[in-house]
Parts: sequence; C-alpha cells; structure tokens
Amino acid sequence: MAPSPGPLLSVRAAVILLLATVVGLLAGLLAHLAGQPLPAACLVGGGAIGGSVLLFHTIVGR
Repeated sequence: MAPSPGPLLSVRAAVILLLATVVGLLAGLLAHLAGQPLPAACLVGGGAIGGSVLLFHTIVGR
C-alpha cells in the first residue's frame, strides 16, 4: 500500500491565509461602506490581502 501524501498546506500557512482573507474582506467592506464602487472595494480588499500575507508571514511563528 502506498504511503498517504502529506497535507496540502501546513497549519501555519492555513492560519496566515485565513487571517489575510479576513483582513481583506473587512477592508473591502469598509471601502464599500465608505462610498467606493464595488470593483474599487474589491481592489482595496485584494491589496489588503497581499499586504496582510507579508505581515502575518513575519509575525506568525514558525
């Protein structure tokens, strides 16, 4: 029998991506509530996700 493959993502990577997604959703929501059109709010959220991944990568311990 073949050995089972390892997990697709480590727990650390999953936590970083989850936190970044939450930050991006909140940033996009706040931008939309501030009067930005939906496409612009999505761009704000995407930028926040990118920045958050870098931030949480340095903060979350290995």
